[in-house]
Amino acid sequence: MSRHPDPKVAELARSRTLNPHPEAVADELFAGSSFFDARDLVQVKYEMLRKVERQEASVAGAAASFGLSRQTYYTAAQALSDGGLPGLLPEKPGPRRAHKLTDEVLDYAASLLADGSARTSADLARAIEEHFGLHVHRRSVERALSRRGADGGPKSA
Repeated sequence: MSRHPDPKVAELARSRTLNPHPEAVADELFAGSSFFDARDLVQVKYEMLRKVERQEASVAGAAASFGLSRQTYYTAAQALSDGGLPGLLPEKPGPRRAHKLTDEVLDYAASLLADGSARTSADLARAIEEHFGLHVHRRSVERALSRRGADGGPKSA
């Protein structure tokens, strides 16, 4: 017998909104409902927030009923307040900015470009690693210098 993966589960996983513990959702809304799906973490969080807002449960009670923590409730409440329903969607993983390429590092890279010591982004990446001990990708250096407006940035290598 062949089992086909559930396309909804695949999409929830792809969008990072798959509830890792749908079995922990005990709220009656999700019991046997074809609309409410305990696997959908955004829906679970939203309904938890609504239950507290409608004063049908305390924060602790709602969190327990929806299989989440009180901290998750408060974080979700703030996210909904700040960004509306899209605020409940997970943020993209990974760094939000070029955290290795500080102003000091970029100043150094720009000076190497200006004095001709480095001609390509690969040269800059090597020089940054030697000088600062930071391993950075040449494309990261290119993007950071381009954002900064340093003479159009280095040439690719």
